[in-house]
Amino acid sequence: MRVLLVLGLLTGLVATAAAQTPPRQAPPQQPATSGVSLRPIPDGPGKRVAELQGLDKVTARTQRFYAPVGESTRFGTLAISVSDCLVNVPEAPPESVAYLIIVDNKPGQAPEKLFAGWMFASTPSLSALDHGVYDVRVLSCTMAQASSPPSSR
Repeated sequence: MRVLLVLGLLTGLVATAAAQTPPRQAPPQQPATSGVSLRPIPDGPGKRVAELQGLDKVTARTQRFYAPVGESTRFGTLAISVSDCLVNVPEAPPESVAYLIIVDNKPGQAPEKLFAGWMFASTPSLSALDHGVYDVRVLSCTMAQASSPPSSR
């Protein structure tokens, strides 16, 4: 079963890599997966956010942070935009997947788009950010409470 899921995820990644969506447009199509149904988080009293983990390879420090869907979040020199964040249906194995657009804004240089595509929480190496200083991975998709905005840990 796990092999079929991975094969389905690989097929979906090839399809999404061929048709990447520019930022600030309608959310991209859901990734194609074999026998897995992804859905947005059910509406609640907050805002949908992706919980991400960043690694600074220079200092070897990790940081968990929240990136609201439709907004840009900073991690070091990176600007991370989450276009969509989906979770698996309750009857299926747990999975969170987010469509990320990551741009490096080094001082004195033009912004450089490093990554645009779906990242899977269960298999971060399947579609990873390739950067010399930073690693970013998806941990989960969740709801931020309306009374308290998401904060960095």
